[in-house]
Order: sequence, then C-alpha cells, then structure tokens
Amino acid sequence: MNDLPKTSPEIDKTDTTVGTKSRRPSPRDVMPEKDWSDYRGILIVVEQRNGIAKKVSWQLLGEGRRLADKLNTHLSALVIGSNVSALAKEAIYRGADQVYLCDSEELKDYRTRPYSKVCLTVIGQYKPEIVLMGATYTGRDLAGAIATHLPTGLTADCTQLDVDEQRLLLASRPAFSEKMLATILCKQFKPQMATARSGVFLALPLDPTRDGDIIPIASQMKEDEIVTRVLDFLEQNDYVSLEDQEIIVAGGRGLGGPEAFALLQNLADALGGVVGASRAAVDAGWITHDHQVGQTGSTVRPKLYFAIGISGAVQHVVGMQNADMIVAINRDPNAPIFKVAHLGIVGDLFTLVPALCTAIKAQKDGQESVGIAL
Repeated sequence: MNDLPKTSPEIDKTDTTVGTKSRRPSPRDVMPEKDWSDYRGILIVVEQRNGIAKKVSWQLLGEGRRLADKLNTHLSALVIGSNVSALAKEAIYRGADQVYLCDSEELKDYRTRPYSKVCLTVIGQYKPEIVLMGATYTGRDLAGAIATHLPTGLTADCTQLDVDEQRLLLASRPAFSEKMLATILCKQFKPQMATARSGVFLALPLDPTRDGDIIPIASQMKEDEIVTRVLDFLEQNDYVSLEDQEIIVAGGRGLGGPEAFALLQNLADALGGVVGASRAAVDAGWITHDHQVGQTGSTVRPKLYFAIGISGAVQHVVGMQNADMIVAINRDPNAPIFKVAHLGIVGDLFTLVPALCTAIKAQKDGQESVGIAL
C-alpha cells in the first residue's frame, strides 16, 4: 500500500494545535486585527431580470430602511444590468438614500464573475457594514461568490433580521431540522452579510417625492474576459411561483390523498389563485415541491390564504403567517392552525370546498348568494 502524501511545510506552519488535536486556522488566527469603524450603512443588492426587479429586492429595501433608521445610518442599493436606470430611480422611491448603478451591455444577463466583481468593487470602495440580498437561486450564488473573497461570513436563507446596540446584524434562520430559529452574528468582521427569503418582509409603497443620489459604477470586465455565455432561457411552464401570488389555496395531510387536490384546484380557479401544499402532502408525493409552503418551501404573503386539511405545524405557519387573511378549514376544532387563522371553519372539507366553489361561481354569475350548511 502506498503511503499517504505528507502535508506540505507551508500548511504545517499555519496549523494551530489545541491539546493533541490539530485544526485548520480560523480567520482570526491568520488575519491581523483591523479597525472596522469606517464601515457604515446598509447595502441592498437589487436582483433583476429583463429590467424587472425581483419582489424580494423591494422587500429587503423596506426592511433595510427600518434597520438603517434604527442604526441612524444611510441605506444604499446596488443595481446591476443593462438599461436598468429606471430601477435605480425606483429603488430611491422605495426607500434607498443612494443607488450605485452599473449599467453595461455585458451585464444584461446574470453571470457570477462579472456581477461579483462589481459587488466587490462597491463594497471595497463604499464600505457598507451590512450587505443583504434575496435568497433566490441568483442571490445565493452571488452572495456565496462575494463572501469567499471577503474576510467575513454569510448567513443564508434568513427569515428574520434585526440589529442590536452594538450595530451587530441579528440574522435568524431555521435550524435543528426546522424546529427552531438560530440567530447568527458576525462579531469580528465587516461587512455582515445575509440572504433573506422572499415574502418575509414588507416592501414600502412607491414614493415619487423621495430624492436620492444615483452614483454610476463602471463595469469591471469586458465581454471577451468573461468565459461564460448565456445562450437562452428555458421557461418551465408548469412551475408554480407561490411568492408572487395574491390568493393561495393550500392543502395538507387532511386531504387524505392526491385526488383531493382537484377540489382545491377548482376553488383556486374560482378565486383566481393557485394551489399550495404543506410539507406532509409534498413528502407523501401528492403534489410537487414547487407548491410547498413553509420553512423548506416558499414563504408567502398573499392577500388570501386558505389552509385546508392543514394541522398548523410551526414549520408551515412561519411560511404563511403574514398573509392578509387566513381561512382555515379542518375537522379538528383543536388544530393549531386555528390559532393563526383570521377565520376558522370546523367541518368536512369534501363538503365545504365544493359548496364554496358553487357559491363563488354563483356570485360571479350575478345569482343570489348560496348558503353553506356547516
């Protein structure tokens, strides 16, 4: 058997020893102490596609405004893309004090390296103490790429954000198999970075009377320096984006099987909404994961949310508790879902849901209202 390769002397010199066990050095071991007092302000990285911003970006601007006011500091936004100057103005209208705008043709479509180089340039030059972006596919990729080049950490997929009197970001995310929230702090380094879920925070309404500075940022790479190319986007037509919906009709284990989701689809169609589901229904294979609401699914904030046959486990509730109106239908009068519902109906869903569909369709047709026997 061949001997394992020996560790190089360079690595040996950086190893530290605790007792008899060797460990790799932490940033605190190998980096000199630094004064971070010149890092001030909050930066929101605005995600866009084809000139349309993701809702989570405006939601984070709303939350960023609250945190900035609490810290008595400024709120900035970073807009990257091509022909996106309108988004820079909208960011000001939605709460930003200033916007860094990098508008260039090679930035039309998201690619990790050119986007991350722009972000690193802005962070290095303007030194925000907190950097936030959406926990989308793009946001997760970009945040990870940036954090690897900075002497700091990254808290991913947050559902709560706050700051304390020491200007520390309190970033909370699900932990321990989603049974509790862990609050993570980055005490030693700046900027403090986090990604946050869509649908958790509330966007501020547009205020065209707000003024702010738009600061141009030069693109950091030319097209021939970028090794990747975007050839095309393939749309998944049957994919359900729950985060953008105003009406969701969700079902859980109480449906008893996949066939019952046809009833929920009828109700969703009557209301002009979409179908959602609890994790139990998804794990059972009754419906696909893109319909799942909760800590491991989508976090939603619709105007109307039906929770049908859903018991109300905390993992599901944290994903829909911010809905404007929650209507729960369950046969168990002691189901936890009734504690968060604005309107609770105890009864058989197989009777109630068809009756609701009939009443809604009758109202749309201008007929007399139909009574529902509970």
